[in-house]
Amino acid sequence: MPERTPQQALAALLDRYAPQTLLVVSTQRFPALDAFTQAHPECDVAHSAPGPLPATLAGRRFDLALVLDCLEHLPKRDALQLLGGIRNLNSGRLAVLVDLQAAGWANTDFYALALQAAERFTRDSQELALYTYDVKDYKQVPDWLNAKFWANPENFGKYWW
Repeated sequence: MPERTPQQALAALLDRYAPQTLLVVSTQRFPALDAFTQAHPECDVAHSAPGPLPATLAGRRFDLALVLDCLEHLPKRDALQLLGGIRNLNSGRLAVLVDLQAAGWANTDFYALALQAAERFTRDSQELALYTYDVKDYKQVPDWLNAKFWANPENFGKYWW
């Protein structure tokens, strides 16, 4: 089976989450987004160029944020602030497609932002990586967090202090 392309991976993300509101931070348009918006004209898509989000977008929440062809054009400090801000303030779901070599980033830079490595794509000498973040999958509930491990489990749910 041939490997997926970055466009196919982005299309799969868009289909999976089917966002009603979408933030796209990119230098260019991409075919997967065009196909999604044609199939879902009700989706509110907001575009921003690489860099700090404009005030009109900075205060909004989005179902999904896509950062594509962006980190390669920003100083690392600005890019970290952009990704952290989007993750914390603008969206509970984030996908970043990046050329690690061109951007000068490492896997650990994304792990530090709580993003997970999703897929890698190679064409000629260029390698792109897709990282994702979903607040619902960020942390699993620990098995000890239940009434069984309380000091007095028979009182769990009976009393409110």
